[in-house]
Amino acid sequence: MKTEYQSIAAYITKDGSLIRELMHPAIHKNSKQSLAQAIIPIGVRTQLHRHMHSEELYHVTSGRGRMTLADEVFDVSVGNTLYIKPGVAHCIENIGDRELVILCCCAPAYSHDDTELLE
Repeated sequence: MKTEYQSIAAYITKDGSLIRELMHPAIHKNSKQSLAQAIIPIGVRTQLHRHMHSEELYHVTSGRGRMTLADEVFDVSVGNTLYIKPGVAHCIENIGDRELVILCCCAPAYSHDDTELLE
């Protein structure tokens, strides 16, 4: 299975991220995880939220951000990879001067139904 970035439509997730599902079971018929690109504009913060079933990996490919992960708040930049356990509240803010771009891997795959907004 192969996808083409240019043919993937972007949409806004429940937390406010602009997402492109690069690979998702509901669309591409893979089975256990999803891979997406998230873009957070300059000065924007996603809503604090959690996923009760999915664990997430974030990998920053462009820009700078400030991550809230449970009680921790720390800066992230290109090359940083983050692990978000199921049930842990999190959000990220773009604190840089360009778009913050993150690759997001979820297992099981991302679902709006598994996203609980906390603010």
